Amino acid sequence: MRILIVDDEQLARERMVRIINEQLKDHEIVGEAQNGIEALEKIQSLNPEVVILDIRMPGMDGLEVARHLMNLDAPPAIIFSTAYDEHAMDAFRVNAIDYLLKPVRAEQLEQALVKAHRPNKAQLTSFSKEDGGNDHARTHISARTRLGITLIPLEDVYFFRAEHKYVTVRHKGGEVLIEDPLKELEDEFPERLVRVHRNALAATHCVRGLEKGPAGSHMLRFVDIIDKLEVSRRHLAKVRAMLR
Repeated sequence: MRILIVDDEQLARERMVRIINEQLKDHEIVGEAQNGIEALEKIQSLNPEVVILDIRMPGMDGLEVARHLMNLDAPPAIIFSTAYDEHAMDAFRVNAIDYLLKPVRAEQLEQALVKAHRPNKAQLTSFSKEDGGNDHARTHISARTRLGITLIPLEDVYFFRAEHKYVTVRHKGGEVLIEDPLKELEDEFPERLVRVHRNALAATHCVRGLEKGPAGSHMLRFVDIIDKLEVSRRHLAKVRAMLR
């Protein structure tokens, strides 16, 4: 199998490389990455069959990397590596997520490679909740484009607006379409997004204020862009409270 190793600790990566090169010679290491963004770039350029993915990394952690990979048509299998204690291991077992417990042993790695598979969204969401809930909210929104996975930092997002079966993300670089339902985004980022309409969520840090629109409606204004969102009567009180 073609393997990509992702870990922010160089010693951990070196140990994995040594085990595979010396004891598991049927497998090939195609690359290494030391953070989540680099991992996503190398997965798309190197096309590994398996990614050995550290969970706890600064910035984008392993769980977020795995969620972004679901935008690919043919994502690699994932084996998480972790230094969690035995209590946390129960969450992996319950959710049938493949994992390696650090320090990794050769026989453990060999067994994991035999059964490696791609976890699904339900598994990742369930494990994330058992391991700290919103601690694992994403740092980026991902969209599938002709270039592969496009990442948008959450701090660059102005708003999300649902249109038909897709959601438009308005961000500092323009617009992209994603398939994430508004309700899931609202639940994932309760402190960073506010519902302004049944079909729209606004990023609270980008909101400038309210103004009167046509026929007595209320429009939400944003910092640095001319786009506006209509605020429904149902959500007006909450938006006003947020602005105060």
